[in-house]
Amino acid sequence: MELVCPAGTPAALRAAVEAGAQTIYCGFADETNARNFPGLNFDRDEMAAGIAFAHGRGAKVLIAINTFPRAGAEALWHRAIADAETVGADAVILADIGLLAHAADHHPALRRHLSVQAAAANPDVINFYAESFGVKRVVLPRVLTVDEIAAINREIDVETEVFVFGGLCVMAEGRCSLSSYATGKSPNMNGVCSPASHVDYAEEPGGLTARLGGFTIHRTAKGQPAPYPTLCKGCFTSGNQTGHVFEDPVSLDATHLIPALARAGVTALKIEGRQRSRAYVAEVVRSFRAAIEAQAAGRPMPDAALAKLSEGQAATTGAYAKTWR
Repeated sequence: MELVCPAGTPAALRAAVEAGAQTIYCGFADETNARNFPGLNFDRDEMAAGIAFAHGRGAKVLIAINTFPRAGAEALWHRAIADAETVGADAVILADIGLLAHAADHHPALRRHLSVQAAAANPDVINFYAESFGVKRVVLPRVLTVDEIAAINREIDVETEVFVFGGLCVMAEGRCSLSSYATGKSPNMNGVCSPASHVDYAEEPGGLTARLGGFTIHRTAKGQPAPYPTLCKGCFTSGNQTGHVFEDPVSLDATHLIPALARAGVTALKIEGRQRSRAYVAEVVRSFRAAIEAQAAGRPMPDAALAKLSEGQAATTGAYAKTWR
Protein backbone atom coordinates (compact mmCIF):
# COMPACT_ATOMS: atom_id res chain seq x y z
CA MET A 1 0.00 0.00 0.00
CA GLU A 2 1.05 3.57 -0.68
CA LEU A 3 2.24 5.65 2.28
CA VAL A 4 0.93 9.24 2.14
CA CYS A 5 2.74 11.58 4.51
CA PRO A 6 2.26 15.17 5.72
CA ALA A 7 4.52 18.15 5.16
CA GLY A 8 3.76 21.54 6.63
CA THR A 9 7.10 23.04 5.61
CA PRO A 10 9.77 22.47 2.94
CA ALA A 11 12.03 20.97 5.63
CA ALA A 12 9.31 18.48 6.61
CA LEU A 13 8.81 17.53 2.96
CA ARG A 14 12.49 16.73 2.56
CA ALA A 15 12.51 14.80 5.85
CA ALA A 16 9.48 12.73 4.77
CA VAL A 17 11.00 11.84 1.40
CA GLU A 18 14.32 10.90 2.97
CA ALA A 19 12.54 8.75 5.57
CA GLY A 20 10.80 6.69 2.88
CA ALA A 21 7.53 8.43 2.07
CA GLN A 22 6.13 7.44 -1.30
CA THR A 23 3.73 10.37 -1.46
CA ILE A 24 3.66 13.75 0.30
CA TYR A 25 0.64 15.99 0.79
CA CYS A 26 0.95 19.70 1.54
CA GLY A 27 -0.78 23.01 0.90
CA PHE A 28 -0.31 26.61 -0.14
CA ALA A 29 0.14 29.28 2.54
CA ASP A 30 -3.42 30.61 2.47
CA GLU A 31 -6.98 29.66 3.37
CA THR A 32 -7.33 27.21 0.48
CA ASN A 33 -6.06 24.38 2.68
CA ALA A 34 -7.34 23.05 5.97
CA ARG A 35 -4.10 23.57 7.90
CA ASN A 36 -3.88 27.33 7.49
CA PHE A 37 -1.70 28.15 10.51
CA PRO A 38 1.01 30.83 10.85
CA GLY A 39 4.47 29.56 9.92
CA LEU A 40 3.15 26.57 7.97
CA ASN A 41 2.68 25.73 4.31
CA PHE A 42 4.34 26.68 1.03
CA ASP A 43 4.55 29.67 -1.25
CA ARG A 44 4.55 28.91 -4.97
CA ASP A 45 8.33 28.85 -5.34
CA GLU A 46 8.73 26.60 -2.29
CA MET A 47 6.09 24.25 -3.65
CA ALA A 48 7.77 24.02 -7.06
CA ALA A 49 11.14 23.32 -5.41
CA GLY A 50 9.61 20.73 -3.06
CA ILE A 51 7.93 18.90 -5.92
CA ALA A 52 11.17 18.87 -7.90
CA PHE A 53 12.98 17.44 -4.86
CA ALA A 54 10.36 14.72 -4.36
CA HIS A 55 10.17 13.79 -8.04
CA GLY A 56 13.94 13.57 -8.19
CA ARG A 57 13.76 10.85 -5.54
CA GLY A 58 10.79 8.96 -6.92
CA ALA A 59 8.11 10.42 -4.62
CA LYS A 60 4.83 12.12 -5.54
CA VAL A 61 3.31 15.33 -4.16
CA LEU A 62 -0.40 16.01 -3.63
CA ILE A 63 -1.63 19.55 -2.96
CA ALA A 64 -4.56 19.94 -0.55
CA ILE A 65 -7.00 22.63 -1.71
CA ASN A 66 -9.60 21.24 0.61
CA THR A 67 -11.46 24.11 2.22
CA PHE A 68 -14.78 25.49 0.97
CA PRO A 69 -14.53 28.84 -0.88
CA ARG A 70 -16.10 31.96 0.52
CA ALA A 71 -18.82 33.40 -1.70
CA GLY A 72 -17.31 35.96 -4.03
CA ALA A 73 -13.73 34.84 -3.36
CA GLU A 74 -13.65 31.78 -5.63
CA ALA A 75 -10.75 33.22 -7.63
CA LEU A 76 -8.32 32.44 -4.79
CA TRP A 77 -9.23 28.73 -4.96
CA HIS A 78 -9.28 28.67 -8.76
CA ARG A 79 -5.80 30.18 -8.81
CA ALA A 80 -4.57 27.56 -6.35
CA ILE A 81 -5.77 24.75 -8.65
CA ALA A 82 -4.11 26.36 -11.67
CA ASP A 83 -0.88 26.90 -9.75
CA ALA A 84 -0.90 23.30 -8.52
CA GLU A 85 -0.89 22.14 -12.12
CA THR A 86 1.81 24.65 -13.07
CA VAL A 87 4.21 23.55 -10.33
CA GLY A 88 3.79 19.88 -11.26
CA ALA A 89 1.55 18.45 -8.53
CA ASP A 90 0.69 14.78 -9.04
CA ALA A 91 -2.88 15.46 -7.84
CA VAL A 92 -5.04 17.99 -6.03
CA ILE A 93 -7.14 17.05 -3.00
CA LEU A 94 -10.51 18.83 -3.25
CA ALA A 95 -13.68 18.86 -1.13
CA ASP A 96 -15.94 21.52 -2.63
CA ILE A 97 -18.25 20.36 -5.40
CA GLY A 98 -17.85 23.63 -7.30
CA LEU A 99 -14.07 23.33 -7.23
CA LEU A 100 -14.28 19.74 -8.43
CA ALA A 101 -16.40 20.89 -11.38
CA HIS A 102 -14.00 23.76 -12.09
CA ALA A 103 -10.96 21.48 -12.01
CA ALA A 104 -12.62 18.88 -14.24
CA ASP A 105 -13.62 21.54 -16.77
CA HIS A 106 -10.50 23.74 -16.78
CA HIS A 107 -7.72 21.33 -15.73
CA PRO A 108 -8.84 17.92 -17.01
CA ALA A 109 -5.29 16.50 -17.04
CA LEU A 110 -4.79 17.27 -13.33
CA ARG A 111 -5.59 14.18 -11.22
CA ARG A 112 -8.35 14.79 -8.66
CA HIS A 113 -8.65 13.21 -5.22
CA LEU A 114 -11.68 13.69 -2.98
CA SER A 115 -10.74 15.14 0.41
CA VAL A 116 -11.84 13.70 3.71
CA GLN A 117 -13.50 17.11 4.15
CA ALA A 118 -16.16 15.98 1.68
CA ALA A 119 -17.22 13.27 4.19
CA ALA A 120 -18.00 10.78 1.40
CA ALA A 121 -18.86 7.65 3.37
CA ASN A 122 -20.99 5.44 1.11
CA PRO A 123 -20.65 3.91 -2.37
CA ASP A 124 -23.40 5.98 -3.97
CA VAL A 125 -21.83 9.34 -3.21
CA ILE A 126 -18.31 8.13 -4.04
CA ASN A 127 -19.50 6.81 -7.41
CA PHE A 128 -21.24 10.13 -8.03
CA TYR A 129 -18.00 12.05 -7.51
CA ALA A 130 -16.12 9.61 -9.75
CA GLU A 131 -18.67 9.73 -12.58
CA SER A 132 -19.34 13.48 -12.41
CA PHE A 133 -15.85 14.86 -11.81
CA GLY A 134 -13.40 12.09 -12.67
CA VAL A 135 -12.25 11.60 -9.07
CA LYS A 136 -9.60 8.86 -8.92
CA ARG A 137 -9.24 8.48 -5.15
CA VAL A 138 -11.36 9.19 -2.08
CA VAL A 139 -9.98 9.87 1.40
CA LEU A 140 -12.49 8.15 3.66
CA PRO A 141 -13.74 9.90 6.81
CA ARG A 142 -12.59 8.56 10.16
CA VAL A 143 -16.03 7.30 11.18
CA LEU A 144 -15.99 3.95 9.34
CA THR A 145 -15.16 0.46 10.59
CA VAL A 146 -12.81 -1.79 8.63
CA ASP A 147 -15.79 -3.94 7.59
CA GLU A 148 -17.61 -0.87 6.30
CA ILE A 149 -14.53 0.15 4.29
CA ALA A 150 -14.38 -3.33 2.76
CA ALA A 151 -18.07 -3.12 1.82
CA ILE A 152 -17.55 0.28 0.18
CA ASN A 153 -14.56 -0.96 -1.81
CA ARG A 154 -16.63 -3.80 -3.25
CA GLU A 155 -19.01 -1.28 -4.85
CA ILE A 156 -16.64 1.40 -6.21
CA ASP A 157 -13.93 1.58 -8.84
CA VAL A 158 -11.85 4.40 -7.33
CA GLU A 159 -8.93 4.10 -4.95
CA THR A 160 -9.48 4.54 -1.21
CA GLU A 161 -7.14 6.22 1.23
CA VAL A 162 -7.53 6.03 5.01
CA PHE A 163 -5.89 7.70 7.99
CA VAL A 164 -3.72 5.47 10.16
CA PHE A 165 -1.94 7.86 12.52
CA GLY A 166 -2.24 11.31 14.05
CA GLY A 167 -4.90 13.66 15.28
CA LEU A 168 -8.35 12.13 15.43
CA CYS A 169 -11.35 14.31 14.65
CA VAL A 170 -14.52 12.83 16.10
CA MET A 171 -16.81 14.85 13.85
CA ALA A 172 -17.80 13.99 10.29
CA GLU A 173 -15.09 15.94 8.49
CA GLY A 174 -16.28 19.02 6.69
CA ARG A 175 -19.32 19.27 8.96
CA CYS A 176 -17.87 20.63 12.20
CA SER A 177 -19.15 23.92 13.63
CA LEU A 178 -17.67 23.70 17.13
CA SER A 179 -14.49 25.69 16.45
CA SER A 180 -16.33 28.42 14.55
CA TYR A 181 -18.88 28.64 17.38
CA ALA A 182 -16.16 29.17 19.97
CA THR A 183 -13.67 31.28 18.00
CA GLY A 184 -15.26 32.47 14.78
CA LYS A 185 -12.69 30.46 12.83
CA SER A 186 -13.73 27.31 10.99
CA PRO A 187 -11.63 24.33 9.86
CA ASN A 188 -13.92 23.95 6.86
CA MET A 189 -13.88 27.56 5.66
CA ASN A 190 -10.76 29.14 7.17
CA GLY A 191 -8.59 26.06 7.57
CA VAL A 192 -8.11 26.42 11.32
CA CYS A 193 -9.49 24.36 14.19
CA SER A 194 -9.04 25.74 17.72
CA PRO A 195 -6.57 28.41 16.54
CA ALA A 196 -3.71 29.16 18.92
CA SER A 197 -4.58 32.86 18.92
CA HIS A 198 -7.80 32.00 20.80
CA VAL A 199 -6.17 29.70 23.38
CA ASP A 200 -5.52 31.00 26.88
CA TYR A 201 -3.93 29.23 29.88
CA ALA A 202 -4.21 30.45 33.44
CA GLU A 203 -2.71 29.17 36.71
CA GLU A 204 -5.62 29.01 39.13
CA PRO A 205 -6.26 27.37 42.51
CA GLY A 206 -6.18 23.65 41.96
CA GLY A 207 -4.18 23.67 38.74
CA LEU A 208 -4.06 24.92 35.16
CA THR A 209 -7.18 26.15 33.37
CA ALA A 210 -7.28 26.08 29.57
CA ARG A 211 -9.77 28.20 27.64
CA LEU A 212 -10.69 28.41 23.98
CA GLY A 213 -12.45 31.56 22.82
CA GLY A 214 -13.40 32.27 26.42
CA PHE A 215 -14.85 28.79 27.04
CA THR A 216 -13.20 26.73 29.76
CA ILE A 217 -12.18 23.45 28.12
CA HIS A 218 -9.89 21.82 30.70
CA ARG A 219 -8.84 22.09 34.31
CA THR A 220 -5.66 20.09 34.84
CA ALA A 221 -4.26 19.24 38.26
CA LYS A 222 -0.82 20.54 39.12
CA GLY A 223 1.91 18.41 37.57
CA GLN A 224 -0.42 16.67 35.12
CA PRO A 225 0.05 17.03 31.33
CA ALA A 226 -2.35 19.52 29.78
CA PRO A 227 -3.88 18.57 26.42
CA TYR A 228 -4.27 21.16 23.69
CA PRO A 229 -7.72 22.72 24.20
CA THR A 230 -9.62 21.39 21.21
CA LEU A 231 -13.32 21.84 21.86
CA CYS A 232 -14.46 18.33 20.87
CA LYS A 233 -11.85 16.82 23.22
CA GLY A 234 -12.65 19.05 26.15
CA CYS A 235 -13.97 17.99 29.54
CA PHE A 236 -17.66 18.65 30.12
CA THR A 237 -20.20 17.95 32.82
CA SER A 238 -23.20 15.93 31.68
CA GLY A 239 -25.64 14.91 34.37
CA ASN A 240 -23.57 13.82 37.34
CA GLN A 241 -20.47 12.93 35.31
CA THR A 242 -17.56 15.07 34.26
CA GLY A 243 -15.22 13.85 31.54
CA HIS A 244 -14.47 13.71 27.85
CA VAL A 245 -18.00 13.53 26.51
CA PHE A 246 -17.11 13.31 22.80
CA GLU A 247 -13.66 11.72 22.71
CA ASP A 248 -10.50 11.46 24.79
CA PRO A 249 -7.45 13.60 23.92
CA VAL A 250 -5.59 10.75 22.22
CA SER A 251 -4.19 10.05 18.76
CA LEU A 252 -5.16 7.52 16.14
CA ASP A 253 -2.72 4.63 15.68
CA ALA A 254 -3.92 1.87 13.36
CA THR A 255 -0.57 0.14 12.87
CA HIS A 256 -1.89 -3.28 13.85
CA LEU A 257 -4.89 -2.90 11.54
CA ILE A 258 -2.73 -2.55 8.42
CA PRO A 259 -3.22 -6.22 7.36
CA ALA A 260 -6.99 -5.87 7.81
CA LEU A 261 -7.03 -2.62 5.83
CA ALA A 262 -5.06 -4.33 3.06
CA ARG A 263 -7.63 -7.13 2.95
CA ALA A 264 -10.38 -4.49 2.84
CA GLY A 265 -8.92 -3.18 -0.42
CA VAL A 266 -7.41 0.08 0.80
CA THR A 267 -4.95 1.64 -1.65
CA ALA A 268 -3.17 4.18 0.54
CA LEU A 269 -2.44 4.83 4.23
CA LYS A 270 -2.38 8.45 5.35
CA ILE A 271 -0.54 10.05 8.26
CA GLU A 272 -1.98 13.24 9.77
CA GLY A 273 0.33 16.00 11.02
CA ARG A 274 1.13 18.91 8.72
CA GLN A 275 1.53 21.13 11.79
CA ARG A 276 4.14 18.79 13.29
CA SER A 277 7.93 19.06 13.19
CA ARG A 278 10.17 17.44 10.60
CA ALA A 279 11.55 15.15 13.34
CA TYR A 280 8.01 13.92 14.07
CA VAL A 281 7.33 13.39 10.37
CA ALA A 282 10.57 11.46 9.82
CA GLU A 283 10.02 9.14 12.78
CA VAL A 284 6.39 8.36 11.96
CA VAL A 285 7.19 7.79 8.28
CA ARG A 286 10.01 5.38 9.11
CA SER A 287 7.76 3.43 11.49
CA PHE A 288 4.91 3.07 9.02
CA ARG A 289 7.18 2.30 6.09
CA ALA A 290 8.55 -0.61 8.15
CA ALA A 291 5.00 -1.74 8.99
CA ILE A 292 3.89 -1.63 5.34
CA GLU A 293 6.93 -3.60 4.25
CA ALA A 294 6.24 -6.17 6.98
CA GLN A 295 2.64 -6.53 5.81
CA ALA A 296 3.70 -6.95 2.18
CA ALA A 297 6.18 -9.67 3.21
CA GLY A 298 3.66 -11.46 5.42
CA ARG A 299 5.54 -10.68 8.64
CA PRO A 300 3.84 -9.62 11.90
CA MET A 301 3.32 -5.93 12.48
CA PRO A 302 6.20 -4.36 14.45
CA ASP A 303 5.50 -3.37 18.03
CA ALA A 304 4.09 0.14 18.41
CA ALA A 305 6.90 2.60 18.92
CA LEU A 306 5.10 5.92 18.52
CA ALA A 307 3.31 6.37 21.87
CA LYS A 308 5.55 9.29 22.81
CA LEU A 309 4.43 11.13 19.66
CA SER A 310 0.73 10.64 20.37
CA GLU A 311 -1.56 13.24 21.86
CA GLY A 312 -1.65 12.60 25.58
CA GLN A 313 0.91 9.83 24.91
CA ALA A 314 -2.04 7.51 24.33
CA ALA A 315 -3.58 6.01 21.22
CA THR A 316 -6.84 4.60 19.89
CA THR A 317 -7.97 2.74 16.79
CA GLY A 318 -10.89 5.15 16.54
CA ALA A 319 -13.96 3.97 14.69
CA TYR A 320 -12.02 1.23 12.86
CA ALA A 321 -12.52 -1.16 15.77
CA LYS A 322 -14.50 0.70 18.39
CA THR A 323 -18.00 1.54 19.53
CA TRP A 324 -18.28 5.33 19.92
CA ARG A 325 -19.73 6.88 23.01
